[in-house]
Amino acid sequence: MGMEQLVEKYFRPGRLPHIWCPGCGHGIITGAIVKAVDKLGLSKDEVAVISGIGCSSRASGYLDFNTANTLHGRALPIASGLKMANPKLKVIVPSGDGDATAIGGNHLIHAARRNIDLTLVVYNNSIYGMTGGQYSPMTPKGSKATTAPYLTIEPAFNLLDLAKAAGATFVARSTTFHVQNMVDCIAKGIQHKGFSIIECVSACPTNFGRQNRMGAAPRMMEWQRDHAVMVGAWNRMDEATRAKAVADGKFPIGVLYEDNTVQEYTEAYDELIKRAQGGK
Repeated sequence: MGMEQLVEKYFRPGRLPHIWCPGCGHGIITGAIVKAVDKLGLSKDEVAVISGIGCSSRASGYLDFNTANTLHGRALPIASGLKMANPKLKVIVPSGDGDATAIGGNHLIHAARRNIDLTLVVYNNSIYGMTGGQYSPMTPKGSKATTAPYLTIEPAFNLLDLAKAAGATFVARSTTFHVQNMVDCIAKGIQHKGFSIIECVSACPTNFGRQNRMGAAPRMMEWQRDHAVMVGAWNRMDEATRAKAVADGKFPIGVLYEDNTVQEYTEAYDELIKRAQGGK
């Protein structure tokens, strides 16, 4: 199905063109979510999209699913409540790097710990784009931001290691340059029974790119192309080669971790209800 047909099928009428800046990668990620849903053959009634606040959170307003644009950093607990109320729904949470890792960081840890069946898609553009270009927990060390005119001195989170350590059972990463890879990662995350996180590396030419002299959107996309390494090739690297790749700012993309042996939270809760009803 072509993109025009996907827009007609899955987007709310009259909501396009979108409000994202020229060259922003967030439209690509939103399109990848739609393509993943279509790839899985899910109906609109089977899917819910819950967002917080930020550039990424505009996505829920464009998509014609069961949607809600909620509070800053609070999309995951609201999505958790929805999943508990209707476990059959496929609940997708588009969230920015600030929304997910700063004000929403504690919710991220506990949603992963519970292994509740949500699909968190992190639109990681390395900065607070909507509010003026302040640095976020995902801004690389040594970068400029409006709140770091003399460069950031804090290291960025390794978001996926953080989520995995907290208990996430599906962990993946892609970039807006690698669209098909991103669609595949999101589709696999939706299918996975448990907490899934997909980090989508996105470009913000207006704020991050401009402040850090990365060039216009095509140059930022080329940076993604040149620094992302498919996970198969990454895993074949010896220790020294991988260490050099990390030092050069490179990173693996694809499905990085999946564990299907951990019980999902709503299923565990159903068992709890039965035990309570049986007085055991």
